[in-house]
Amino acid sequence: MRTAKNGYATIRSCEVQYSRAMRSLAPSINLRLATLDDIPELEKLIEASVRNLQRGDYSETQMDGALGTVFGVDTQLIADRTYFVAVTSDGGSRKIVGCGGWSKRKTLFGSDLGPNRTPDLLDPAVDAAKIRAFFVHPEWARRGIGTLILNACEKAAGEAGFHRFEMGATLTGAPMYAARGYHEVERMCVPLKNGESLPVVRMEK
Repeated sequence: MRTAKNGYATIRSCEVQYSRAMRSLAPSINLRLATLDDIPELEKLIEASVRNLQRGDYSETQMDGALGTVFGVDTQLIADRTYFVAVTSDGGSRKIVGCGGWSKRKTLFGSDLGPNRTPDLLDPAVDAAKIRAFFVHPEWARRGIGTLILNACEKAAGEAGFHRFEMGATLTGAPMYAARGYHEVERMCVPLKNGESLPVVRMEK
């Protein structure tokens, strides 16, 4: 099992990195709610994101086992209207270059075929909203798209009455969330369909 080579970057270095990323974010990026028609494009984006951006933290067999289950589209998020896509009109054509959402349900991570799905509704007065399924196309990485979507998710969840947030972060994504005030609660190893396991970081804010 492969783990991150250097652990988390320091909070300060992450803040600098993402501050620079936000300044470089192309003005042609717009957010909208995902629809079921987006699923084929989302599936391609998710695989490209995982294969390219997470290979420094996970092995090929881990990525193979996680795609389609831990990493994939959760149509409940789309039905709940809590899943965003970042769309670019760069070059005259519209393309989804990032996605991510939040949830008012208990499921922490995973696609429609993911493990430990619990669709029960959360109570905003006592429960933390779930931050879910963030992926950015590798050609658009480090331009602040993840932060843009996260801001939208936190705002929407706050408007729904939630005051706390929780996620199952990948090793790759954890530094960005740490820079945004999330802290590690525990590390979990998620069993995969091919016999491998995937380290996931449960984080809260």
